[in-house]
Amino acid sequence: MSPPPATGKDGDVSPAEARLAMMELANMMSVPMALTAVIRLGVPAAVWAGGANAPLSAAELLPAGHPDPSVLERLLRLLASRGVFSEHAAGSPRRFALAAVGRTLVPGPSGASHADYVLQHHQDALVAAWPRLHEAVLDPAGPEPFARATGGVPAYAYYASNREANEVMLQAMAGVSEPFMEALLDGYAGGFDGVGKLIDVGGSSGACLQMIMRRVRTIKEGLNFDLPDVVAAAPPITGVRHVGGDMFKSIPSGDAIFMKWVLITWTNDECTAILKNCYNALPDGGKVIACEPVVPEKTDNSVRTRALLEHDIFVMTIYRTQGRVRSQEEFRQLGLAAGFTGFRAIYLDPFYAVLEYRK
Repeated sequence: MSPPPATGKDGDVSPAEARLAMMELANMMSVPMALTAVIRLGVPAAVWAGGANAPLSAAELLPAGHPDPSVLERLLRLLASRGVFSEHAAGSPRRFALAAVGRTLVPGPSGASHADYVLQHHQDALVAAWPRLHEAVLDPAGPEPFARATGGVPAYAYYASNREANEVMLQAMAGVSEPFMEALLDGYAGGFDGVGKLIDVGGSSGACLQMIMRRVRTIKEGLNFDLPDVVAAAPPITGVRHVGGDMFKSIPSGDAIFMKWVLITWTNDECTAILKNCYNALPDGGKVIACEPVVPEKTDNSVRTRALLEHDIFVMTIYRTQGRVRSQEEFRQLGLAAGFTGFRAIYLDPFYAVLEYRK
């Protein structure tokens, strides 16, 4: 299956338009920080109000007697210009409801949403890494900007030692995982045919494995494989066994191996090592089902390409300078290097692709 077509268009701009575009880029930080602010203020939940989504003014969203509701209104206008809110300006004051983009901030079945993802990305410790991004270029083999900003503590170690930050991260992962997993199970359920035992590598709490097994009843045994301290905190799940270990040393055997957002934070050599261990854990005909962002070969200005390239720089800054969002061909080459002869990419979601490696 081919990736979604690009929708962006190239075109010449006048000098004045170029200056205007640069002003927008220079002030782009206003957008995610305004988004973070309204989430912290509880605005999306207040507007949504259980599905009512009735347009509300800034004054109606703030406590009675607030000295200056126009401060919030300015944030809402900016976010309306980015499609997060719809603005209803007939009469005065302006009122705002959640637009389609903003409705991704509404909690899903677990209580998580993309709001948690926004908050996770804009914690103080993560924001402090961005001014050091240029150092990743000057010293690509050295610590990533996040580790430089935290005195040498990499992101995964930071989460392991900071319970509050780790809870925010886990909630953020749940918020983005749930809609993707629904898309996966709607469009790929047949991909689990013949799988009696499924291994989830890097499965954290086991939530994704649980979703799969609820939908695919032919899977009789699930094994959630992650670091020992991670699985020690995982909740009991019927039919799922939590096993601690190190994917760089060995991976438990099964009919198929599932992983999501694992390869992106590792170097090419590390990814090859992980996939070789997967290969050794599978029977002939077994497969790895890896869910990863896949960047297009051609650079364009579509929303999809921008989102993927922006995510690539997030990985570079926070997790690993030489971790990366890869292209479909780069992923295929990783599989070949690990011994897999079959490969296909399935695009069920505009951000994540399903990558099949067949032994």
